[in-house]
Amino acid sequence: MAPSNAAPTNTPEPGALSDPGALVDYAKSLDCIHCGLCLQTCPTYLLSGVESSSPRGRIHLMRAVGEKRQSADQAYAEELDFCLLCRHCESVCPAGVRFGEMMTFARARYEAQRPRSLSARLLRFLGLRVLLPHRLALRLAGSGLRFLQVTGLETLASHFGKLGTGLPYLPRIPPLMARRLLAPRIGPGTNELQKRVGLLQGCVMPELYARVNRATASSLNKLGVECDVPPELVCCGSLHAHNGDHERAVGLVQKMITAFEHVGDGKSPIVVNSAGCGAHMRECSHLFEPGSAWHRRAQAFEQRVIDYSEYVARELEEREIALGLPSVPQPIAWDDPCHLCHGQGVRQPPRSILGRMVGLTQAPLSDPEACCGSAGIYSLTHPEDSQAIFQRKLEDLEASGAQTLVTANPGCQLQWESGLRRAGKQTTVVHLAELVEDALSKSASQAR
Repeated sequence: MAPSNAAPTNTPEPGALSDPGALVDYAKSLDCIHCGLCLQTCPTYLLSGVESSSPRGRIHLMRAVGEKRQSADQAYAEELDFCLLCRHCESVCPAGVRFGEMMTFARARYEAQRPRSLSARLLRFLGLRVLLPHRLALRLAGSGLRFLQVTGLETLASHFGKLGTGLPYLPRIPPLMARRLLAPRIGPGTNELQKRVGLLQGCVMPELYARVNRATASSLNKLGVECDVPPELVCCGSLHAHNGDHERAVGLVQKMITAFEHVGDGKSPIVVNSAGCGAHMRECSHLFEPGSAWHRRAQAFEQRVIDYSEYVARELEEREIALGLPSVPQPIAWDDPCHLCHGQGVRQPPRSILGRMVGLTQAPLSDPEACCGSAGIYSLTHPEDSQAIFQRKLEDLEASGAQTLVTANPGCQLQWESGLRRAGKQTTVVHLAELVEDALSKSASQAR
């Protein structure tokens, strides 16, 4: 067990260690009825078989800390970090327990009161404070990684600890020209059906999957939608919130809200092609004190956020558009990103879109809502656990017979590509936006 991701809540700074109640959201822990329905949905419980590694087990630990029956020690912290925060348990909980909020609160409070080792703090500082919020740092990191891949030096990474073990299996980093950023405004030309949306291009996405951002903007343009992209916005703060960096998460959310308030008319929908970012953006008001000016601005902002699949499915349905057949190996399988189905409750729109692709053959997974083991930086901090969790997904994919895996989150896409590469499989992995852009192009050519 090692460190993982999280996100705090709307409470003041924690009190002294003598007050365990400051470390957990004790009131929410009482909502759990300990029925056990969450057990078979929890990837860490299925992996370990240990009760404390299940949602109800972790809630029991939180309650024990809140009641001063247990100290918030290192073992407690490791159990918090072992969780992937996939929120699958929330989808099956009959009591409506908001487990994600409880976990992110507990992680953030522990992080504030029990600092990690010097080396761990240094890595977190470099990753969360230096790399993710700054475009130049991300550009340099992407170019550096590409250099290692081109020269073959990536194979030496395994000698530098667990963070380097997965480096040889990462997807190939494109050259700098292929990683170009989106223009501040991307228009559909003379299309008479023109609409406008804000578009998040993200922090890591341009370095790994710039083509997904281009496909997102291009497909929206083909539907007559103009995209406004805040050029100064880099990171939404999701990974900071998920990893207990409350201060930086708040600052990045404030910057994001301000940026989108000043693009377009300040009221248009904000389309997000990353499920993890979208879930965070739709719940970011919990970072602020209720009733405060920032809380109200965040709530207004949340109402504008919409997942790419939701927006496109609605446009296709309203205009009764039948899509062409995309150029990918068939059959295809759709895999639900955790933060799309469990975090945002979005399940039908992606399937609706795929159903409009004439001639497309699908091979459904038996458990498409199970976590793939990516979970933000979990695959870096818990590589062995992440790979073990992914193995279940790989077996499901192989049993389906699908030749193409479709997802809608960069972390999931990275996990699938790396896992398949490690297993020596040739299955194609694409983002839903890439499939839609291709299908719309085929529709247009067929129409001519």
